[in-house]
Amino acid sequence: MLMKIVYWASTIIAAAMLGMALTYLTGSAQVVEGFKHVGYPQQLRLVLGVAKPAAGVVLLLPGLRLLKEWAYAGAAFAWSMAVIAHWQAGDGLESLFPLVLLIFLAVSYLTRPASRRLASPDVPAVRTAA
Repeated sequence: MLMKIVYWASTIIAAAMLGMALTYLTGSAQVVEGFKHVGYPQQLRLVLGVAKPAAGVVLLLPGLRLLKEWAYAGAAFAWSMAVIAHWQAGDGLESLFPLVLLIFLAVSYLTRPASRRLASPDVPAVRTAA
């Protein structure tokens, strides 16, 4: 039961933070300046503004095990690059926020139930016709 609580708490936090990337699509001055500050092109803002919220939704939905693996990988890549970009931009401790998100993501990934894993002994990865 504790693992289920840990899984859902970490997954909801990670998914919520991924969903917050919808603000990237607004083109607000703060968002545009934030991407300029770390040296990211504005086209990446648009791609991440769609991909990160989509990943958050996939993490919360049942099934879709292969897409979940992609969502976890994409979020891990995005937040790893955010740590590096903020650190190189001289943001100091602010650079560590994406690292905290990576920890929540890792906890979610490591505690996910067998039904949400790509392949497990209990649940076949692909349904086959009998």
